[in-house]
Amino acid sequence: MATAKANNHRDTYRATAVTLVLFGILYLVDKLIRFSDYGLSWVMDKNNFLLYTAAVFLLFKHDKSVGIILAGLWLVLNFGLITALLGTMSTYLLPIALLIVGAVLYWFSTR
Repeated sequence: MATAKANNHRDTYRATAVTLVLFGILYLVDKLIRFSDYGLSWVMDKNNFLLYTAAVFLLFKHDKSVGIILAGLWLVLNFGLITALLGTMSTYLLPIALLIVGAVLYWFSTR
């Protein structure tokens, strides 16, 4: 049990370290070449930093729950962007996606 807990902390520290290094690199590159000059202003958009963190935690942490929660938070916070990107498809796609995700979660909880 102690070994699993130690590995969990090690995974968390590794994912946090990679996230901080990634943010440092992004800020440094932005200061050098300015992403906005190349039409990439979305790279340094503060709303996407949560998505970057979620991706790093999903890649580097054995327990995926933190990455999934962070990705879910990003989805909730950027709901307007997602519906705008989906356009008219969102009228049907979003309720269907919610039904599917809910059914899958219910199925996992009863297994």
